[in-house]
Amino acid sequence: MRLIETARAPNPRRVRIFLAEKGIEIPTEQVDLGALEHKKPEFAERNPMRRVPVLVFDDGSTLSETVAICRYFEETQPDPPLMGRDARGKAEVEMWQRRMELEFLYPIMHTFRHTHPHMAQLEVPQVAEWGEANRPRVLKMIEFLDAELAERQFIAGDEYTIADITALVAADFMKPAKIERPDSLANLARWYDEVSSRPSAKA
Repeated sequence: MRLIETARAPNPRRVRIFLAEKGIEIPTEQVDLGALEHKKPEFAERNPMRRVPVLVFDDGSTLSETVAICRYFEETQPDPPLMGRDARGKAEVEMWQRRMELEFLYPIMHTFRHTHPHMAQLEVPQVAEWGEANRPRVLKMIEFLDAELAERQFIAGDEYTIADITALVAADFMKPAKIERPDSLANLARWYDEVSSRPSAKA
């Protein structure tokens, strides 16, 4: 088994942090997005969507999409649970994970992909107006998160979960997207300091 990824891309990092929290180590294979290696036919055979990460099993079959890969490892190694403990907890983690993905990480990615000049060959067409339109969405979301984190330790409750992983990766990706976090968001800062100091954050 091995993980095909790109070290600096946000979605593969989500999987690496998830695996680090589980204490799982698997070999990785790097794909150079800048060199458009993910566009080559041989990569499309592994993932027709031409995206990373991709989990390759020992029999040669593959699994792609970040959360699907994390779900596989959650099911094969349930402890520590990162996707909820019971029916209610799993549903709440799923709710917050989706919110962090769709309303936090993706707007940052759109900002970066549509405004950074080095992304022009990867994001075709690159629409600067769409990138700029996503900046206020990010700021609105972190204000919302700051208010929510006044009530609990982590994104989805009192335990660290995949929702925190997605939110951490999103928060770190604000820097290359040139989106600054306001200093006034004390609850978000407290949460960020805690989750970014976990050993898995360096994965």
